[in-house]
Amino acid sequence: MTPEEEAIARAELAMSLRRQNVAGHKVLAALESVPRSLFLGAAHKALAYADRAAPIDCGQTVSQPAIVARMTEALELTPDVTVLEIGTGSGYQTAILARLAGHVYSVERFRLLSDLARERLAVLKVANVAIRVGDGHDGWAEHAPYDRIIVTAAAPAVPEALVEQLAPEGILVAPVGEDGAVQELMKCRKADGGLVGERIADVRFVPLVPGPAGRL
Repeated sequence: MTPEEEAIARAELAMSLRRQNVAGHKVLAALESVPRSLFLGAAHKALAYADRAAPIDCGQTVSQPAIVARMTEALELTPDVTVLEIGTGSGYQTAILARLAGHVYSVERFRLLSDLARERLAVLKVANVAIRVGDGHDGWAEHAPYDRIIVTAAAPAVPEALVEQLAPEGILVAPVGEDGAVQELMKCRKADGGLVGERIADVRFVPLVPGPAGRL
């Protein structure tokens, strides 16, 4: 795909997402500005601008653009907020968050994925992201509290550490449900020390696995 063809494909995807009304102009402009092909391996680059999930290393996936747009929109990002992302994956969602937020802290359990994401973000000259290898259930307490938290893997319930690390009135977006079943994508706001949530959509995400990966 030539640079011109890729630009057209990115614009066509953004137009498709606008027709679906999954997000506002600001979020869709951020998606259009990030080349999804950069975050996929050679075998799957043909899927870069299809509105579907795609395989990445370590048996993981990058979410379909419509879900990325919905989750990003639900966070209500502004340039002054700090975001905690659980599940860096390819770094695609991370790059979009970085376009819209002040700073992004991202936790990934696979060292290979974290290394590749850093390299891709460096190509895009993204300077407001920090990535560490760790257990997503634990969050990243050192930089808490966070104005926003996004979780890109599903758990039966939101881990308590993430609730504690979310600032008062902060927003958390996460898929909630069992592995292998339809899950609920939830938007939650912290009030009186707990979460008050609303359902966004039915989704299927990989499970939020405890602990850093022993290999890769």
